[in-house]
Amino acid sequence: MVLFSKLKKASLVGAFFVFAIYLSPALALCPTAGEAPVVSVSRVVDGDTLRLADGRSVRLIGINTPEMAGKGRTVEPYAEQAKRRLSALVAASDGRIALQVGVEPKDRYGRTLAHVYDTQGRSLEAQLLAEGLGYWVAVAPNLEQRQCLQVAEQTARVAKLGIWRNPPFITPEALNAGGFALVRGTVRRVQRNRGGIWLEMGGSLVLRVPVDQADAFSKAQGQDLVGRAVEARGWVVDRARRSTSSNKYARWMLTLGHESMLQVLP
Repeated sequence: MVLFSKLKKASLVGAFFVFAIYLSPALALCPTAGEAPVVSVSRVVDGDTLRLADGRSVRLIGINTPEMAGKGRTVEPYAEQAKRRLSALVAASDGRIALQVGVEPKDRYGRTLAHVYDTQGRSLEAQLLAEGLGYWVAVAPNLEQRQCLQVAEQTARVAKLGIWRNPPFITPEALNAGGFALVRGTVRRVQRNRGGIWLEMGGSLVLRVPVDQADAFSKAQGQDLVGRAVEARGWVVDRARRSTSSNKYARWMLTLGHESMLQVLP
């Protein structure tokens, strides 16, 4: 039996109330692309991952929510709120969701990559972003909802909701661990080679644009980035763990999944 079918409608009053408060025109900009199969959810793993009744694990496209505790790490701010909110949204849809699988259907962990909607056709990713419970992300080639999800996040940023009450920006110099990060700093140097485009940020951080996206990135930015203040987002990895010649390269690397993951600041 699907877990959410056991929930009473009365327990969802709070969820509907929050939905009414934060409902934004941004949510209407993320419609499904045609018919999407409806599936049953057995469990909400965290704010951006679901387990389906058929055994599949689904990673929501276009959003990254704060991490829950596990594997030696402590729970991040708003992680539990994001999980509870996603649980409420799924429960309000009677434990059933519409699944729009991405152009790239699987991630490296074998999870299905998909946009997720309730039975009324409302984007759950957009809802979470508009309430400040996650970060918008874009990873090629799953970019079909990129712009509307950006707008949803911007709604929360302007209203200072959730994670945007105290934005967790970090400088390159302050980096001391891998994982998802919002980095603000100044581009010190730009290089292009067979590996793509490399933006040196100081503080042992380099931003990498994959070679298959280098031309699009150059065209989109359309300017010399050296000396410019930027905001970048993505997953930081510790290169010292991957290379025996770590002294030759910046220790921390953040790969940009799309050119829009880098914003030039005023």
